[in-house]
Amino acid sequence: MQEKMFSLSGSTPRWIVFFIDLCICFISIVAAYLLRFNFAIPSTEIQGFYQVLPFVIFVRGISFLISKTYAGIVRYTGSEDAQRIVIVVFFGSLIFALFNIILYKIRSYFLIPYSIIIIDFLVSVFVLVGSRIIVKILYYEWKNPSKSKTSVIIYGAGEAGIITKRTLDRDAGTKYNVLAFIDDNPKKAGMKLEGVTIYNPSELEALLKNNNVAHLIISIQNGSPKRRQEIVETCLNNNVKVLNVPPVKTWINGELSFKQIKKVKIQELLERDPIELDLGQIRNNLSGKTVLITGAAGSIGSELVRQIINFSPKKVILLDQAESDLYDIEMEIHENRRQDNVEAVIGDVRNKDRMTNVFRTFKPQIVYHAAAYKHVPMMESNPSESILTNVLGTKILADLAIEFGVERFVMISTDKAVRPTNVMGASKRIAEIYIQSLNKNVKTKFITTRFGNVLASNGSVIPRFQKQIEEGGPITVTHPEITRFFMTIPEACQLVLEAGAMGSGGEIFIFDMGKSVKIVDLAKNMVKLSGLTLGKDIQLVYTGLRPGEKLYEELLNDNENVIATHHPKIMIAKVEEHDFNVISKDITELISMFNDQDNLPIVRKMKQIVPEFISNNSVYEQLDTNK
Repeated sequence: MQEKMFSLSGSTPRWIVFFIDLCICFISIVAAYLLRFNFAIPSTEIQGFYQVLPFVIFVRGISFLISKTYAGIVRYTGSEDAQRIVIVVFFGSLIFALFNIILYKIRSYFLIPYSIIIIDFLVSVFVLVGSRIIVKILYYEWKNPSKSKTSVIIYGAGEAGIITKRTLDRDAGTKYNVLAFIDDNPKKAGMKLEGVTIYNPSELEALLKNNNVAHLIISIQNGSPKRRQEIVETCLNNNVKVLNVPPVKTWINGELSFKQIKKVKIQELLERDPIELDLGQIRNNLSGKTVLITGAAGSIGSELVRQIINFSPKKVILLDQAESDLYDIEMEIHENRRQDNVEAVIGDVRNKDRMTNVFRTFKPQIVYHAAAYKHVPMMESNPSESILTNVLGTKILADLAIEFGVERFVMISTDKAVRPTNVMGASKRIAEIYIQSLNKNVKTKFITTRFGNVLASNGSVIPRFQKQIEEGGPITVTHPEITRFFMTIPEACQLVLEAGAMGSGGEIFIFDMGKSVKIVDLAKNMVKLSGLTLGKDIQLVYTGLRPGEKLYEELLNDNENVIATHHPKIMIAKVEEHDFNVISKDITELISMFNDQDNLPIVRKMKQIVPEFISNNSVYEQLDTNK
C-alpha cells in the first residue's frame, strides 16, 4: 500500500499514486504549451495540442509502469527515487524527440515543438519530485513537530557530517533537529549546508549555552584524540550528551545507520595519538616463528594474539586455564580473522609437567608471558597464591625457555612492582628480578615490559564504574586524591611488541603512560557521558583505600633512572641487578613456604627479597616496624 500524497495518515493503493503522477504529467504538458505561447495558444496549434496530449500521457504512463516510479513509499523519498524519476521522464522526452525526427522525415513537420519538449521535461521533473518532497516534509512535520524535536549539533561539516544529517532526517523515530554544524575549517564558517549554518569551533560553547542542545554528534573521521577530548569536555561542562559516528569502514554496506551512532566512551577521552611502530623490526621478530602467549584469554593476552597474527607467525599457541574465555578468543580468530595457525591449549603455568609438555610439543621460539594474578586486594588476602602464580609460574616458564632454546622471552609486568606497597606488586617485582638475573650466559633474551593500568581490562575500574552506573549506583571511589596512569589495551600491546623486538636481553622497558588521571574525575566524566547528574541521578561514595593500595602509582623508584631508546614512548629502566645464585636460592625458599600456608612468614620473605616493599593500609605493616 502507498502512503497518500494528500494525507499524512492511512495508506492508499499504488494505482492512485500512478493516477496522480499522470495528472501531474497532464498539467505539465498543458503548462508547457501555455508557457511556450505566452498563455495564448494559437489556433494553428490547438489541433496539434489535442493530438499531443493523449500521446504524452500514453508514453508517460507506459514508462511509469515499466519503471514502477509509483511504487516507492512517498514519505521515504530519497535521492535514488528522485534520480529514477529524472531518468524515466528524460527517456520519455527522448521518445518525443525521436518521434519528431521520424515524423519529420515522413510528413515534414514536428508533432511537438522541441521547446515544449524541454519545458515539459523540466516542469514534469520539478513537480513529480517536488510533490514527493513536500509530502515527505509535511509527514515528518506532522509526525514530529519542530517544537517537539530535540536539537543537536553535528561537529564536522564534511562528507561524514552530511551523511549524519541525512541519517537523522530519514529516521522519523529520532525526532532530531540539526541546529548547526561546527567545522575546524575556517573557510566554511558562515556557509550553509543543506540549510544549516556552519560555525567556527570558537562559537561552540556559545551555541551550547544559548540553545537547548541535547546532543552533539562528532562526525569527524580523522580528528586527533586531543581535539576530540577538547570537544567532549566542552560538551560535558555544558551538560550536553556526546555521540560519536563510527569509522566509515564499520558502516553497514557503506551506509550509516542511526543505531551505529553511539555514546562516546570514556576510553576515547583517554586515548592519545597513534603510536608509530617499527613494523619491519616487529615482522622480522615474529614472521615465520612459533609464538607462545600465556594468559592468552585475558585482556592483554588476547589483544597480543590479535596483533601478533598480523605479522605472519608460523603458529600461535594460546595458553590459559580459563576455558570459556580461551574458547572465545580462539573462535574469534578462526571465524573473524580466518586464521588456521592458532591453537588453544588449556594449562596452568604453575604445573611444571604440563608446561614442559607444551614446550616439548610446540617448541616455541618467542614467548610472551602475560599470565598473572593482578588484583591487589585479592593477592593481599592470598599471598601464597601470588607466589605460586606470579613467581613460580614465571620461574617455570623462564627455566623451560632456556632448556628448549627459546629466542626471546617477554614478560608483562606492572607499575605496581615499583616500590611495591602490596603483595601483588612485590610478587611481580620478584618475577622481574628473577627474569633479569637469568639473562647472563644464556642464549635466550629475557625482556621485561612495565606499564600501568590498561583501559577496560578485566577487573579494571572502568568496567566496574560502568556496571555501577547501569545499576543506578552508588559509584564508589576509594579516595578523592587517588590517581592512576592509563593506556589503551591496543596501545600497551603495540609497545610490548616493539619493546620485545628491540630488546637485546636483560632490559626492563617502561612505557610513557602520559599524565596520571584522578579516579574521581574519571568517575564524574563517566556519569556525565551516561547522561546522568551526579548527586541527583546517582551518588558518589568514598570507601577508603583498600589493603595494599597506593594513592599514586609510579614507574620508577628513587634508585632507578631511565635510558632513552629510539622510540619516544619506550625507555629502559636502569635497575639494580641481582646475582642469580642468591636470588634463585631466595625464590626457592619462598616457593617452599607455600605448603605451610602461613601468610606472615611468606610476606616477610618477600620483603627480604624486595627491601623497598613497604606495606600500605595492610595487616603486613607490622612486618615493616621490625625492619
